Amino acid sequence: MSDYILTISCPDTTGIVHSVTGWLLEKQGNIIEAEQFGDEQTQRFFLRIHFRIPKPSSAEQLRAEFSYIADRYQMDAQIHDTKEKARVLLLVSRQGHCLNDLLFRTHSGQLPIEIVGVLSNHTDHAALAATYDIPFHHLPVTAATKPQQEQQILQFVDELEVDLVVLARYMQILSPEMCKALSGRAINIHHSFLPSFKGARPYHQAHARGVKIIGATAHYVTEDLDEGPIIEQDIERVSHDMSPNELTQVGSDVESLVLARAVKAHVEHRIFLNGERTVVFK
Repeated sequence: MSDYILTISCPDTTGIVHSVTGWLLEKQGNIIEAEQFGDEQTQRFFLRIHFRIPKPSSAEQLRAEFSYIADRYQMDAQIHDTKEKARVLLLVSRQGHCLNDLLFRTHSGQLPIEIVGVLSNHTDHAALAATYDIPFHHLPVTAATKPQQEQQILQFVDELEVDLVVLARYMQILSPEMCKALSGRAINIHHSFLPSFKGARPYHQAHARGVKIIGATAHYVTEDLDEGPIIEQDIERVSHDMSPNELTQVGSDVESLVLARAVKAHVEHRIFLNGERTVVFK
């Protein structure tokens, strides 16, 4: 038996589920998990099915066999083999909490991904990557060298056959060209104070203003800085008696958790773009 994930996004109309389940019946398919959502505002329909069939087949072949249904309903349809782990490239600067969390979760089997490299504009976390036997690439950058450095990153993406780029506190603003090249396959994490408390030491700024709730947002990278489609968010309450460093620690924990959830949802094919919003199946 072989397991696959079928994802569908299309204009909402009658007969979609009937056609899809009929195709699965022809394949002697068994549905393990299914979720669907019809958005009345955008008139779009979203469906994710985890199914199992008795005869192994390539995902590419199954997509070809499903194409007549996809064409009939104008579907953006994908089929993924669950045995194939997503190849992920991590970008990081000097703050290593998200990097450390992702490396540990992957090593312990909590994240179904293959980390093919860690890339940084600093050398702070070379030793951390080495402890997990992950290749570390140092690509320093200045304003003058930014175009060349971004081309090097994209070269790594191509050569390593990267499925997803994760900005694990990578403190560089990506160019519009870079954002377009990574559209739909790059996730960023940041604190949820934005648009307040921009720049350096945001948790110290929040402490000075007496903030009582801090949180984090994971989203897809777009040309609009920190305004891409939101994937995951969470918050923690904080108190007046906490120091700026304690707020920073709480914020780091929330950021790590939210980013891990977003990465997991992406590689398990649970996220659908719906205009500027996302549909995220649990």
